[in-house]
Amino acid sequence: MNTPNYGFGRSNATPRVDAALFDEGLRQHMLRVYNYMALGLVLTGIVAFVVGNTPALYVPIFQSPLKWVVMLAPLAFVLFFSFRIEKMSASSAQMMFWAFCGVMGLSMASIFLVFTGNSIARTFFIAAAMFGATSLYGYTTKADLSKFGSLLIMGLIGVVIASLVNLFLQSSAVQFVVSVIGILVFVGLTAWDTQRIKEQYAENFDAESRQKMAVFGAFSLYLNFVNIFQLLLNFTGERE
Repeated sequence: MNTPNYGFGRSNATPRVDAALFDEGLRQHMLRVYNYMALGLVLTGIVAFVVGNTPALYVPIFQSPLKWVVMLAPLAFVLFFSFRIEKMSASSAQMMFWAFCGVMGLSMASIFLVFTGNSIARTFFIAAAMFGATSLYGYTTKADLSKFGSLLIMGLIGVVIASLVNLFLQSSAVQFVVSVIGILVFVGLTAWDTQRIKEQYAENFDAESRQKMAVFGAFSLYLNFVNIFQLLLNFTGERE
């Protein structure tokens, strides 16, 4: 499989590695990716919960034009992070990732104003089950998922554009279609990204680059999970 470079530096060390050591290194790398992702979700959840349940915080944000800044800020982070990751140090990439998770939590605080706590928790576990099963498939399958990459990216662009347009249209029909297509796209991206992260580890990168790869891998999987959760919430969420 051809894996993207993303500007990460390659090591000059020989690629011959004992199979057992390689498997252990891959396991540690994937654990690092999932740990970053999990901690990012925890940070997002804490920020969203605190802001969403504190009138002194959410009233000035969501009842003023500031809500547009909060809603669009994560997209700006995604674009900046994606284009600048290869020029960042590993520590800078981590700081950017934590900042993004905090901003995403601020953006997602509104779900606590719209949906019941029970339905949010239920949807989270459904999304976690979907994500876990799909990521496991991406990790274990022998099929080459890279051939679906272009199609998934095109679907992602379409979902993002349609979602931005619907912020102004507020059409329930458009939201339904976007939610259905979006869930399929992000489920596919979860499998594809997981396989990409695994295959990319096999390339002969240096330690600093592998650390950035772990952060960027966590960033990619985090985005997939959050989007699956938010889109599912449109179907399973019970409104206040």
